[in-house]
Amino acid sequence: MSVEPSRTDLEAAPRTLAIGDIHGCDTALRTLLNQVQPRAIDTVVLLGDAVNRGPNSRDVLDQLVDLSKKSRLIYIFGNHEEVMVAALLGQAGGLPNFKEMGGRKTLDSYHGSLDHVPDEHRELIASAFDFWETDREIFVHANLEPDVSLEQQKPLWLRWMHQKGAPLPHPSGKRIIYGHTPQRSGLPRVIPGWIGIDTW
Repeated sequence: MSVEPSRTDLEAAPRTLAIGDIHGCDTALRTLLNQVQPRAIDTVVLLGDAVNRGPNSRDVLDQLVDLSKKSRLIYIFGNHEEVMVAALLGQAGGLPNFKEMGGRKTLDSYHGSLDHVPDEHRELIASAFDFWETDREIFVHANLEPDVSLEQQKPLWLRWMHQKGAPLPHPSGKRIIYGHTPQRSGLPRVIPGWIGIDTW
């Protein structure tokens, strides 16, 4: 669905807005979106882990579906989306693993069953990217394996590997924006070439 920008939007510069791990925190997401007011000309990059742990993953996905109709939404596939998809597909061990990783709260938001996940939520998650690259940034959920091209990155690194130490900047010179590794200080982790925005 194309989004028609307003005249006011066309007079302003487009923004790229990155959002870290939401984890079912619907009120926090609504508050953030109310603050930044994404426009039709803006790109909102969600770094994955929209679901699990928090009180209302269903409402979070409702908000993201609505956002995708108003702005350009780039949804990055996180490890919690991975386990939710495994559960939705009925893969061996998928549901128990999903529950163990905070999926019980997600199930509660869907009245106790993944059968109640609407098609638009399934389609939104299915549309997610492994990473997103612009002229200046690379957006990933978790991490990048050193000395491996973006196209050859493995899901283990992109979705599961926590950031440790001080990795070198990317050879491309692009800044890497990532989530997944929680910053218990509540502040982004900023080091040369990298910004971590999972702020717990």
